[in-house]
Amino acid sequence: QLQLVESGGGLVQPGGSLRLSCAASGFTFDYYAIGWFRQAPGKEREGVSCISSSGGSTNYEDSVKGRFTISRDNAKNTVHLQMNSLKPEDTAIYYCAAVKHCPITIATMTGHYWGQGTQVTVSS
Repeated sequence: QLQLVESGGGLVQPGGSLRLSCAASGFTFDYYAIGWFRQAPGKEREGVSCISSSGGSTNYEDSVKGRFTISRDNAKNTVHLQMNSLKPEDTAIYYCAAVKHCPITIATMTGHYWGQGTQVTVSS
C-alpha cells in the first residue's frame, strides 16, 4: 500500500526551528522527486521545496530560501525539511508528495502521491 507519512510539526515561537520528516512506502521511492507543499488557512496550497530522485538537485520557493533545507535518505525512504528562522507566515499544514520531477519554477510543482499533512504553527 502506497503511503507517505509526515511528522515533526508542532507549535514553535518565531525564530525557532522544526524538522519535518516524510516516510514513504509502497512505491519505488528513488524513482521520484519529493516535494513539500503547504496550505495556510484561507489560502491555496503552494509548493515550498523539491528534491530530485537522487538528492542531487533541490529547489525552494523564494520566501523560504536560506531558511529551509530539504534532504533525503534513499536507503531509509525518507525526506526531511529542516526549517529555521520560522516566521508566523510559515504557519500552515505541510504536505509531502511524490512528484515526477522538480520544476524550475517551484510554483508549478505537481504532486502525484500525497501524505496526510502535519500542522506547523509559528506563534508567540
